[in-house]
Amino acid sequence: MCPVGQEAEKRPAETRRPFPPDGSRGAISDYKHRNRSEERGADLNETDEGRGGVNRVEAFSDGVIAIIITIMVLEMKAPEEPGLAHLWALWPVFTAYVLSYAYVAIYWVNHHRMFAHATRITNDLLWANIALLFTLSLVPFATAYLGEQHFTHDAALVYMCVMMLPSFAYVWLQAVIRRTGRQDAAAQAYHHRTLRKGAVASAIYASGIALTFVSPWAGLACAALVAVLWFLPKSPIDALFGD
Repeated sequence: MCPVGQEAEKRPAETRRPFPPDGSRGAISDYKHRNRSEERGADLNETDEGRGGVNRVEAFSDGVIAIIITIMVLEMKAPEEPGLAHLWALWPVFTAYVLSYAYVAIYWVNHHRMFAHATRITNDLLWANIALLFTLSLVPFATAYLGEQHFTHDAALVYMCVMMLPSFAYVWLQAVIRRTGRQDAAAQAYHHRTLRKGAVASAIYASGIALTFVSPWAGLACAALVAVLWFLPKSPIDALFGD
């Protein structure tokens, strides 16, 4: 009996493949190659991508965030009439753009820092990241609405609600990376610090939504406070959230 036949006999019955009927060398080679490919496919799981898969997800996220920022700046229409007075009339649109630009930029910076602790791709990570990108994609609409409505009560309320949505997706994403990513002391310290900061930021956003019913500017001040809180990934403010 040929060695290939002995190897096929040793293989469990449930994984045995039909042996090539003609027994030719070419057929046997194709048979081996096909079986190896099938076995690799059966063994493929969500951990095989490693850092390469993480880098691909991060690159995709960078592209989506860049598009979000581009959409926001395209919403700023230059006035058709000459004169600085007409340009000054756009201050609500520009102010809303600056606040939202800082907001999206802070998410990108912290997203980049957090993905440095990811080591593999899981389904939870993919869907949590997509949820974060979806919530961030709503920012251009909320920004345009806030600017066009000149910071009215309703516009400020919509804006604050949209600003709070990404925080939930970000917490989900970070929880996944904390569970499946690096487990060294530096990674745990990072997650411990930023999760505390995220909880405080969410509380500030919730307070801002409530304050919006009193004054739109009070609610937007809370959004600006959160931006200051997250402005630097590592700053003296972080000492308040450490051990």
